Amino acid sequence: MTTTGRRALLTAGVSAAAAAALPGCTASRDPGPRKPGAAEVEAERVARAEAALRLRSVTASRTLLERYDAALAAHPALAPRLTPLRRSVAAHAKALGEGGTAVRPATAPPSPSATVSASALPTPTPAPVAADPRAALKELAAAERTASDAHTAALVTAPPEYARLLASVAAAGAAHAYLLTEGARA
Repeated sequence: MTTTGRRALLTAGVSAAAAAALPGCTASRDPGPRKPGAAEVEAERVARAEAALRLRSVTASRTLLERYDAALAAHPALAPRLTPLRRSVAAHAKALGEGGTAVRPATAPPSPSATVSASALPTPTPAPVAADPRAALKELAAAERTASDAHTAALVTAPPEYARLLASVAAAGAAHAYLLTEGARA
């Protein structure tokens, strides 16, 4: 193909693209807000479901973290045993929240009222800690098992990458429960 032929082809392509875009530039009546297509509605539904799942997972981990803080405050002598587990739980809570838990509707502009965020939820008051350190450890192990079970149950609806993270956190929670109860005897 000669240079002239290439230029003619390029000119024809640019002209066709301009002609196709030109009708969008004409003054027409405003049809109102654009209705989202089925794919956009489905994408929004999936995003909302994932955001709700992340929010539940982060909330479960943060509640567990608060239980560790309460146990450490009530029983400072348990700090050598609980501090590494607490650090692990804090890292899990951070990792679970890293995908973001905010979702905006596809048809609305971003606004503070249209988003749901994990930090916007009220923090529940932590459960009271047993006066006996052994009982406090058992309660903490039960809380670990509860959080682990919640993460395991969430695997069914989680997207693949988040499911892998949930599975890891659930397994770590089961290991923590073991270390808080049976592991002390070994």
